[in-house]
Amino acid sequence: MPPAAPELPPEWESAPEPGWVAPELAGEFPGLGLLCTVVEAGSGRSPEALKEQLRELSNRFAGAQAINLRQRPIPWAYRVFFRHIGLDPDGTPTPVEQISLDRMKGGRFRSRNRLDDAIVIATMETGAAIRAFDADSVNGRLGLRLSAPKESFEGRTSPLPDGTIVIADEQRPLEILFGASAKSALVTANSKRTLLAAIQVKGVPEIALEEALWLAASAMHA
Repeated sequence: MPPAAPELPPEWESAPEPGWVAPELAGEFPGLGLLCTVVEAGSGRSPEALKEQLRELSNRFAGAQAINLRQRPIPWAYRVFFRHIGLDPDGTPTPVEQISLDRMKGGRFRSRNRLDDAIVIATMETGAAIRAFDADSVNGRLGLRLSAPKESFEGRTSPLPDGTIVIADEQRPLEILFGASAKSALVTANSKRTLLAAIQVKGVPEIALEEALWLAASAMHA
């Protein structure tokens, strides 16, 4: 039997819900998807309890784990997907590998803010890729689609290349998948609610996404 999903933390408004995927993407990339939840918190300075979680994680994650990280099933699945969409994971690291590299360069997981620290913990514990948006700037459900001709978003000086995979709400693109985000969708210390989105690719089980969202939501309320 598959393992049971973790219990929902009280800070979740509701159980995680899947995002939508445009048919052309679903056909080209089976297994691609989003799992989303809203947390009643924004970013800002990390509390000491969250910083302590980072210190404990730093102590557990040393050189050997970093070297072997890419061979684990979930990090490997993201590496395969990166190659499928034209990204070289050795030049553009997957989220979990980038966090690992930062740990090796910095000597530890350095605290940045409440949101980033929570995502680091959730990603390193599960391997799952998580993105975050100011929930009150999102219109409707999140999904994945291809960019339209001359489409862009706040913070860019030029249109998106046609056919770029984007995370979008029901009105506009919010982020290039595994890339830059619209400024208006960024989570800040003034944000009241955060929409967390875990990215699924072929080979990443939904239970890993659920656990990642659980860990991130819990860490944001540490």
